[in-house]
Order: sequence, then structure tokens, then C-alpha cells
Amino acid sequence: MNLHVLQSDEARAEAMILMRVQEHIMSPRFGGPIIGAIHDHITGTYLLTHRNPMFDRQEVLNILANVKNRPLPEPQVVDGKEYWGGHQLFSLVLPEDLRMTFKASICQNCTTCKKEDCELDAFVKIRNGELLQGTIDEKAIGSFKGKILDKVTRDYGSDASREFLDNVTKVAIGAIMVKGFTTGIDDEDIPAEATAQINDALQNAVRKVSDLVEAYHDGILDQMPGRSLDETLEVEVMKVLGRARDEAGQIAGRHLGMTNSAVIMARSGARGSMLNLSQMAGCIGQQAVRGERLSRGYWNRTLPHFKKGDLGAEAKGFVKNSYKSGLTPTEFFFHSMGGREGLVDTAVRTSRSGYMQRRLISALEDLKLKQDGTVRNTADMIVQLYYGEDGIDPTRSVHGEAVDIDDILSEVLGDEADLLAKFGETKQVGYATVEKDLMETVEEEELEEPEYESGGDD
Repeated sequence: MNLHVLQSDEARAEAMILMRVQEHIMSPRFGGPIIGAIHDHITGTYLLTHRNPMFDRQEVLNILANVKNRPLPEPQVVDGKEYWGGHQLFSLVLPEDLRMTFKASICQNCTTCKKEDCELDAFVKIRNGELLQGTIDEKAIGSFKGKILDKVTRDYGSDASREFLDNVTKVAIGAIMVKGFTTGIDDEDIPAEATAQINDALQNAVRKVSDLVEAYHDGILDQMPGRSLDETLEVEVMKVLGRARDEAGQIAGRHLGMTNSAVIMARSGARGSMLNLSQMAGCIGQQAVRGERLSRGYWNRTLPHFKKGDLGAEAKGFVKNSYKSGLTPTEFFFHSMGGREGLVDTAVRTSRSGYMQRRLISALEDLKLKQDGTVRNTADMIVQLYYGEDGIDPTRSVHGEAVDIDDILSEVLGDEADLLAKFGETKQVGYATVEKDLMETVEEEELEEPEYESGGDD
């Protein structure tokens, strides 16, 4: 391991500007925060702020023990005892003039937003550094999606952002220690009534698939435009089975409820997703390889356990069981086939992307931005007249845009701006965090021919 001892003032200044962690909170790729709260920090702030729970003096001191904060706000006195709300405690780590309005991760995207009257406490409102209402979760302080983190870094600088992140994580850990939070295998238990509903839904789906297969054999299946009869059958079957799995997940989710620890983690964005939970408690669903149902195996069938030419749900890799109930031997085998594709994909992708990066670095290593705003190479040839064709530094951009109009309106017009600004409606892309769900993409994806690299040295 090499130790670089910075000796000149210039080297020290450069290291201070380029290498400190807080200078790397904003990504130069898309201008959003890539460092943020995770796991227990998000669960902790959720427990601290959801529906504004009350804490007594001892609990408050435990939560704030490691935080350099402002003086404690005025407590509420109930039966002679002093209590502080979770919103008040979280407000202690916010910049004093912060003003924001957005929807939390737990928002269910209702057709008409009730805003301040939201039953889920998902409408977050911060005025003059005070959290007035709402729940703080991944949408507020998480990496990639954290709106508060993004605004603090942009408006108050990297040092304030580091301090905010440090304080938030300490408060969150303090809150989760006071409240207590644990999850176990019994969090995926669902009542017998829910199991019966899930079984009914799955039986209906399997029956519908059988009907489609029968229609296909009888030649009365309606052919989709631009697709063969075989493709039409596969698309229709995947739709039916995808809906069945989603329905099983919804039934399981309804019976688990928002007081369930696993659901809290999934909904608040701390870890996992409702898809993971629905597969643990409800139904694993259709296994896919290259976006299609399983077809390869023995001649004219996937396994010798099925009849030749069987196009039904079970014979083509539909797993009715959940992880909790356990898979049958054939389901386990199909599941392994689906899992193998993930492993192979990962291995292939890393080598391809590594080589791609190497070629890009070689191609771009001699480019630099000159004083006149042009991008030139070492021979002083102009490559771009304007950096990136728009002159915008991606690190300082607002998710690719040069100016955040909604934020400016909010700062200038105050509450009137909420009527004009489309807060929460800009589609936030969870960079590098999107879970690929084969069941949803199967209709649109067209299979491409694999490219084979020629032999020889790179």
C-alpha cells in the first residue's frame, strides 16, 4: 500500500478540494446525492417521525446524546409530565431557514392527493427549519432519492451537508434504540384466511392458463397483431400469471399491515421491497429465462415429471408456493434455473463493463476543458465548442436540468408556489436501484442476437 505524503500547499489544497468525502456526496453522473442514509438510519427516522410520536425527557436525552444541536424546544405538558414530539426532535438537525414540500416513500400515489390531510402521513412539509408534518424516510434522506439531502448540499454547501448527514444518522440510531426494532421469520406469517384467498387466486390463474392452452390447441385463440400464435399464447399466459402473483402479493400485504417490521422496512425504503415480501409470504410466481417461460430441458417438455407437449402453468415454471411454505422438488429446480441466469448475467456484465470502461478511458484521457469553455485534446483540436453541448456541470445540475424552477418559485413565492410547482410529480429515477421485474418487461422486450467477441488480445 502506498502512502502519499502531501508536502506542498498546492497539493494539500487540491486534496482538500478533490478528496474529502463531503465533496463526493453529489454524483458527477447525474447531479443527485450518491451518499445518504441507509437501513437503520431510514427505519430510525421513520419511527421518530411517523405520526409524530411523543417522547419523555429521558428518551429525548438518549436520542440527542451524540448530536450537537440547538436548545430543546418547548415541551408539551401532559398530566404534569413533559413530552416532545418526534417532529420537534428531527427539526433540531435541519438548517434553520429550510423550506420544503414533498411526498414521502410511503405515499401510495392516490388518484387525488389530500396533501395536509393525508391519512398515511406521507405529505412532508418543512417551514423555516421546522418539520410541521409528514414522515421522514428514503425520499427525504436516502442516497439517490433524498430530497432534503439534495437541497441541503445544493443550498448550504458540502460541509453543511456532511454535518446534516452525521446528525441525522445519530438521531436515527438514537430513535431506533429507544423505540426498539426487530424482524424475524414470524413477520411473514399471514392468517389462514389470507392463505385461502391466495390459493383461490392462484387456482383461478392456473385455470385461465389451461383455457388459453385449450383455445390454442383448438385454433380459436385470437392472434395478436405482429405476433405468431405461439408468441400470442406465451404473452397472454405471462400476463395472467404475472397478475396472479401481484394479486397474491397484494393479499399478503393487506394482511401484514403497516405495523409489521418487514413492511416498514420495505415501504420506508430502508431495505427490501414489497415484491420480496410477497414472494416470502404469498407466491414466488413465474420463473423466466431470457424473459420467457422455461422451455428447455428434455425433448418436448421441461422435466420428465410432466407430459410431452404440456404448455400449462406448472410444466413451464410457475411456482405456486412461497419461500415460507417451501417449494416442491420441481419448483425448486425451476427456481434454480431462473437464479442461474442472474448469476451468469452478473459475471458476463462485469467483464463487459470493465472492458468498456477501459476503452472509454483510453479514448477520453487526453480531453480537457479550457478557459474559453471549449473541450480540446492535447493537440489543441476542438472536440466540443461547449462542454457537453450545453455547458452544464452535471454535478451541479438538478437531475440533468440546469435550473430547478420549482425550487426558485418555492423560495420566492412561499406557500403560493405549491399551487404552481409540481412537487413530487417529476419522475425520480432510482439510479442503479431499479429492481428488474421480468414479469413486467416481457411484453415489450425483443430478444437480441448475442454478440460474440472475436478472440485475441484486448
